[in-house]
Amino acid sequence: MHIVCFKHVPFEGPAAIAKWAESRGHTLSCVEVYAGDPLPSHESYDMLVVMGGPMNIYEEDKYPWLAAEKAAIRAAIDSGKYAVGVCLGGQLIADVLGGPVSRGDEVEIGWLPIERTSDCPESVALPDSLRVYHWHGDTLAIPEGAAHIASSEGCSNQAFLFDGRVLGFQCHLETTRESMNALIEACADEITDGRFIQSAETMQAEPDATFEAMQAVLFEMLDQLMSNA
Repeated sequence: MHIVCFKHVPFEGPAAIAKWAESRGHTLSCVEVYAGDPLPSHESYDMLVVMGGPMNIYEEDKYPWLAAEKAAIRAAIDSGKYAVGVCLGGQLIADVLGGPVSRGDEVEIGWLPIERTSDCPESVALPDSLRVYHWHGDTLAIPEGAAHIASSEGCSNQAFLFDGRVLGFQCHLETTRESMNALIEACADEITDGRFIQSAETMQAEPDATFEAMQAVLFEMLDQLMSNA
């Protein structure tokens, strides 16, 4: 299987998703949308991964490539491809499926738990609670027809599953220690005071076991996505 990954900034790549792809024998190529890379036809890949970024999905005047990217995401979903969106990527997927994106009541930056919702299908490999990484100020609405699968205290809409083959995450289950440090370095100015905002030192002190547990859940959810769709 071939996976295409849309990147919006140099410092937010597929991270643990790339590890999953390699471990399963899949190929993965990144498209730097922000740099003007041409968007591939949906016929050239089997799965689309859409990464995060500091921009907002409604800033098309500032980032004109967003319009073409939304059209490409829509085409991928309409053609039956697997799709996974992370943070901005999850918001873009929600948007093309009719789920509005808006400024959240809270900013979440750091290691905070998400909880499995009562609407989460039994087949979804998500524990009742999982400590995961966050970095966002906007929030997505769950698209009509999608299952709302995870929430947190600071953001009720943390993840959804659509049509058994499209996963949208507000949080960052793909985070590795390396990708976390890159994000902290690039976006340190966003670390301010807030109920759900941690210092760089607190984030970097998170034990390896948290990364490993989160990655294990991500891998199981991606495996399940491929087997159930």
